[in-house]
Amino acid sequence: MDNTRRINVTTESLNDPFLIGFDRMIERMRVPPVGQSAYPPYNIIKIDETQYELQLAIAGFTFDDLDIEVKEGVLTVRGSQETVPKYDYIHRGISGRAFTRVFTLSDTVVVNGAELLDGILTVKLENVIPEAKKARKIEIYQRQPELLKG
Repeated sequence: MDNTRRINVTTESLNDPFLIGFDRMIERMRVPPVGQSAYPPYNIIKIDETQYELQLAIAGFTFDDLDIEVKEGVLTVRGSQETVPKYDYIHRGISGRAFTRVFTLSDTVVVNGAELLDGILTVKLENVIPEAKKARKIEIYQRQPELLKG
């Protein structure tokens, strides 16, 4: 059973007046910075209310070819391979070109690690909401009118 959901977030839906303070993490990650290449392709998967995965398709890259860094809310994934090919290719259709992919993270998102399996680099993300920003119940007090007081 597939426990992932596809999220279709549009700029229009984020500007809905009923979404005051809505977390724009997905929209910020979806829009690439100006001049950034579309390589490698990636998916953003929402696992549950706080857990996300960023998957990059990087066939042909090994652990030693990759570098992942988080600095000041920006996740940067870099990949580069040896420039001297190990083989004498007759046809080379799997791209091995160097890349840098940059994602802007929300202030509340932390990176919990990464794994490389079957040509997919998966970066684990968690949206950690501080206690002060979590939803809380607001108690409503009922005042008695002045006439009813003793």
